Amino acid sequence: MIEETRAWKGVTGGSTFGQKAIKILLSIVPVRVGYLILIFVVPFYMLFGRKSYRAIYRYFRFQHQYPVFKSFKKTFRNHYLFGQMMFDRFAVYAGQKKFTIDNPDNDLFLEMVHAPHGCIIASSHVGNPELCGYLLSQRTKRINSMIFGHEAKEVQKHRMKTLNDNHVRLIPAADDMSHIFIINSALANGEMVSMPCDRTFGSAKTVECDFLNGKAHFPIGAFALARTFNVPVIALFVLKVSAKHYRIHVIRIPDPAGGDKREQINRMTCAFVETLEGIVKQYPEQWFNFYPFWNA
Repeated sequence: MIEETRAWKGVTGGSTFGQKAIKILLSIVPVRVGYLILIFVVPFYMLFGRKSYRAIYRYFRFQHQYPVFKSFKKTFRNHYLFGQMMFDRFAVYAGQKKFTIDNPDNDLFLEMVHAPHGCIIASSHVGNPELCGYLLSQRTKRINSMIFGHEAKEVQKHRMKTLNDNHVRLIPAADDMSHIFIINSALANGEMVSMPCDRTFGSAKTVECDFLNGKAHFPIGAFALARTFNVPVIALFVLKVSAKHYRIHVIRIPDPAGGDKREQINRMTCAFVETLEGIVKQYPEQWFNFYPFWNA
């Protein structure tokens, strides 16, 4: 395998000035104007962002086993959709709230919202999960969303302001691990906790699972918490299906039976990965892990 950095930096691209400029632009013009700009920007991004381009190209070429030209077209489409979803987020920051959703699994989500116990929401970097916090507004149970602690300040500022209005609290992952105490307290109080389950953030606590014609390591943290607090896990995916419309899938991860705690955690992790694989096969262009993801 060609040696490349197998880590993800965890921040939204662009300078603070650029991010502010996008927000100002989208407070004046419709988000579709941003989509038009992307047609000209994406080729340059692919040209100069070679590591991310190669990672996504290999994802289509080897994990989905597409032919060469189709893999290239899909790579362009992937980058273009990622840009669209970034613009969608900044459009919400700027006050545009004309996005619509359908949620065929809303009954399961509401069951978790109204249950007396807590719940783990297993998220991933597929689709646009952050938009769920803006579109699924509810005041019954607080959702605590763990995020990467070193995200750009401009993005964090708008996230916190907008999500706080929708009963969502952001928990930045801290180097001193203080976020663990906040998460534990939230689950003990019967609240919901959302955690990314497809990036390790350098954690050694992982399990290797079969995933899309290969093997990859996935973090076990969310599922270890679920076993410790005896709470259910649901996987949540927010997929873009048209310019202004998203579809939300909520899927229950089955509780494991038998075996010791570590075996149960590993089985739950791989059950989530199997669910993730099913979604990615339906929406292959909305996989947004821009680094070498699979094991050699």
